[in-house]
Amino acid sequence: MTEAEERKPRSDEARYDPEITSEFAVPQGLELARAGAEPETTSEFAVPEGLQTPQAPSAEPEGSAFTRPRTYSAKDAPPAFTPAAGMPVVSLVKDAPWQDRMRTMLRMPVAERPAPEPVQRADEAGPAVPRVLDLTLRIGELLLAGGEGAEDVEAAMFAVCRSYGLDRCEPNVTFTLLSISHQPSLVDDPVTASRTVRRRGTDYTRLAAVFRLVDDLTDPETHVSLEEAYRRLAEIRRNRHPYPGWALTLASGLLAGAASVLVGGDLIVFVAAAVGAMLGDRLAWLLAGRGLPEFYQFTVAAMPAAAIGVAFALAHVDVKASAVVTGGLFALLPGRALVAGVQDGLTGFYITASARLLEVMYFFVGIVAGVLMVLYFGVKVGGTLNPDAALAVSKRPLIQIAASMLLSLTFAVLLQQERSTVLAVTLNGGVAWSVYGALHYPGGLSPVASTAVAAGLVGLFGQLLSRYRFASALPYTTAAIGPLLPGSATYFGLLSIAQSNVDKGLVSLAKAASLAMAIAIGVNLGSEISRLFLRIGSAGKRRAAKRTRGF
Repeated sequence: MTEAEERKPRSDEARYDPEITSEFAVPQGLELARAGAEPETTSEFAVPEGLQTPQAPSAEPEGSAFTRPRTYSAKDAPPAFTPAAGMPVVSLVKDAPWQDRMRTMLRMPVAERPAPEPVQRADEAGPAVPRVLDLTLRIGELLLAGGEGAEDVEAAMFAVCRSYGLDRCEPNVTFTLLSISHQPSLVDDPVTASRTVRRRGTDYTRLAAVFRLVDDLTDPETHVSLEEAYRRLAEIRRNRHPYPGWALTLASGLLAGAASVLVGGDLIVFVAAAVGAMLGDRLAWLLAGRGLPEFYQFTVAAMPAAAIGVAFALAHVDVKASAVVTGGLFALLPGRALVAGVQDGLTGFYITASARLLEVMYFFVGIVAGVLMVLYFGVKVGGTLNPDAALAVSKRPLIQIAASMLLSLTFAVLLQQERSTVLAVTLNGGVAWSVYGALHYPGGLSPVASTAVAAGLVGLFGQLLSRYRFASALPYTTAAIGPLLPGSATYFGLLSIAQSNVDKGLVSLAKAASLAMAIAIGVNLGSEISRLFLRIGSAGKRRAAKRTRGF
């Protein structure tokens, strides 16, 4: 057959040759051996087996943005980015209190924090992350509900997480909401949990127990498993208050009596102020049992002492009726919430500080409403209450120091403090009033400046005592500021307003607000001074935000 005949297309009969299945079939002499393949070609466009090219790897399945890439390996990963100034070397003192160590790391950027050293890990894998976060939130809830400052609550939550080996944890505390976020690595999904604080109650015994639990969790020599931590936390919640209800009522009466002695009252005034405060306390308990908000409880609790003072004025009894009302106000002034609110504002927790100060304002308005109603009625019926009686405060140093110590002691009982802390806070309150009296009466210093200095010493001594016992500073400072609370300035401002002397009343109330701010700032400043000289590492490890000229 010639070459031209070979190029000539075949006839239709040739297409049905049983040995040829396609016009594009590979010639018989060029067929390749195919092991385990089908005997016939399945497609006219199939690539011969010998000419197949390697396929590119398939793309990753669609998933989370934090999913680790298939080719990623932490072992072979390149080094992380290092700032131009370098990474600071963190060397915290191991025997420093956990509050200082955790607060130091919280004020550092996440990338500069040292790696955690888990001290409470039962096995190599560690506990479940959700359970650790839940335990952290429950501990933070008890601390925040007990009146602890937001920064200390965050430090405690951070300490619990690091104790169980969780790095990259960010706690967040507001007035009613706690949240914490943990991200295992830069490519893993973050785990976030939150908890709402529904009820608040003053119980410093429970607060101290929670601090001991956190201290044990951060101690490498004390091994506390996750189950043991949950068990201890449940016991703390179930614990009864250290003092019965009748003891709290008696303490409120003695507190009011001691406060009346500080402003010049005698034995009769002491008894009258104590009776008024105890009646107000019982009425507040009655309203609380009926579910009424605290605003109305404060309003009703302020009425009996004011009513007894008005009754003395109407009966023309030769006693200082103003001292009776002032003593009753001392038992109601929210000094604890005020100090905590100002402390949160000074440490940068402005939302929580605003909420706490708003709570203080509501309580104060409730007290004002209760006292003003009684005083206005007393003025209308002919009661002669003298706003200028504040100028005739007698100077009795020994009696006033004893009264201030009694006031601090009863205040500590009302705060449900542990019996082991009552003596220390009583002495601290006596020191506070001694400093105030020495600066104000013989020294001639203004009441605001004298109060600030005395409150600063209270904060300093309270912080040192708390570091000595590795506990919270609140049980050593809150009750000690009781003698410094502006009860008399508040009362005389309300009395002037009730007698239609609004300008003079507003000046006195402004003085009361200034004294309250001086107390809160002084306590916080004393605490910061004590921390300033404590050895917690190098000087640059406790940095705060630096702003100048308002920007």
